[in-house]
Amino acid sequence: MSGNRTLWRFHGGLHLEGHKALSTGQPIRTAATPPQLVLPLQQHIGLPAKPLVAVGERVLKGQLLAHPEGHVSAAIHASSSGTVVAIEERAVPHPSGLTAPCIVIDTDGTDEWCALTPHPDYKLLDHGELRNLIRDAGIVGLGGAGFPSFIKLNPGGRTAIETLILNGAECEPYISCDDMLMRERPQEVVKGARIMRHALQARYCLIGIEDNKPEAAAALRRALDEMGEREIEVVLVPTRYPTGGERQLIKVLTGKEVPSQGLPLDVGVVCHNVTTAAAVHRAVERGEPLISRIVTITGQGARQPQNIETRIGTPIDWLLEQAGGTQGRYRLLMGGPMMGFALHDTRLPTIKTSNCLLLASEAELPPPAPAMPCIRCGECARVCPAQLLPQQLYWHSRAKEFDKVQDYSLFDCIECGCCAYVCPSRLPLVQFYRYAKTEIWSQERERQAADLARERHAFREFRKEREKAEKAARHKAKAQAVQQDGNEETKKAAIQAAMERAKAKRENAEVAPKNTDNLTPEQQRKVDEIEARRADTRAAEGDRQPAVEGANHARPGTEDT
Repeated sequence: MSGNRTLWRFHGGLHLEGHKALSTGQPIRTAATPPQLVLPLQQHIGLPAKPLVAVGERVLKGQLLAHPEGHVSAAIHASSSGTVVAIEERAVPHPSGLTAPCIVIDTDGTDEWCALTPHPDYKLLDHGELRNLIRDAGIVGLGGAGFPSFIKLNPGGRTAIETLILNGAECEPYISCDDMLMRERPQEVVKGARIMRHALQARYCLIGIEDNKPEAAAALRRALDEMGEREIEVVLVPTRYPTGGERQLIKVLTGKEVPSQGLPLDVGVVCHNVTTAAAVHRAVERGEPLISRIVTITGQGARQPQNIETRIGTPIDWLLEQAGGTQGRYRLLMGGPMMGFALHDTRLPTIKTSNCLLLASEAELPPPAPAMPCIRCGECARVCPAQLLPQQLYWHSRAKEFDKVQDYSLFDCIECGCCAYVCPSRLPLVQFYRYAKTEIWSQERERQAADLARERHAFREFRKEREKAEKAARHKAKAQAVQQDGNEETKKAAIQAAMERAKAKRENAEVAPKNTDNLTPEQQRKVDEIEARRADTRAAEGDRQPAVEGANHARPGTEDT
């Protein structure tokens, strides 16, 4: 436990076999540079990044390849030097199995860095500048969520942050990348925690670690002592899945409940992963963008389970060979057995959120049994850490009653899989919840698009009516100005102005004839006749002008008698 610090307990949860020792028996290795890197433009929550490079361009390690598109997005950088050979749709690691736009680089083997700009004096930077450095480095939540980290470091003025929590619980079975990072590179975690705490102006910083990782806790405490750090505390928490859930860890460490549909900010807390903290340190104090991460390779299908520092974009089959290859029959999952998802192609690339590749044998991960009808045993509600009613969520999701499913707080579900794990009927509950969420998001996007289209149509009609009314008003004002009864001076001025405009038009039209040199006698005779007619017309118009002016002075009904 953690000395005299009081700990709390969240509802539900499970005690699971950890299988951590399988991959922690040897130190972190660094994978070689693969011949080709495939970098998806979307490796994070939010909008995909926008490419800045072109096919055929040579790029350097750490170079910005794609910048964030919109507020919720993340930059993509080159994991090694080489040449861009394609920007195209490629298969990516995602539960949908769909393709997405990717930048493909043929590496050149030199691993040549671009120019870096470290900021060891980060405390002299404005908080906004500090967050922009983290944004430009492309850092996202490396615990698996993939949310852009700079956003969570900007609480705004709505609340003061009391506690920064670094999540080192790593509660999912088999995964050990955070554990090994804390054991071997604790200084990076502590330095990242300092930067985050400075950006948030948080009063306290707690690093929560499950008590099945004593080596990691001891390494961090030694680092804190060596660095003279007294504002950061390592806290051991009970090993219980899913303690690594953000809301669950906040409850255990602080006793605070994040409200439904709320954020940790609402209770004065911000939570980040320990690996994210290390990435923040490297980005700010070394100037290195996020181009690699530690990946756990484990399971009975792996010949040499271990943790490997991996360039983002490395093909999975290349990485598995770096780890000694595979053996026997296995199912490949990205992530752990509870929240991970199956991959059906080893040529897929690793991405920023690739924390684990689990090669599970049939003994470790038996094929799912056929689903049976729900027997209403209530076990799912007993273990739900979010205190939901999974049975009701299941019924309404299955019936496509999406309004009702939201009444039961569907979006508070963290998809931890506890309910499906204990279900005696083997119902794929989490899959139903994911389906319902996806449908609700899709309907909301369609509704927003329809609302926007209606707003645009209404504004266009309003603008047309406004322009029509303004045009009519201008015509009416002009007519009234010319046709005011009893205003002779106005009428005379209008007539005089019209005559002057006509005269000016005629004068402007009287330009010297062109191409009149070297005319034949016959041509010259015709030109003279035309000029004479023009002169006669102008003289006649001059004779008529006084008559017109006199006629305009007479009023109807006032003829001379």
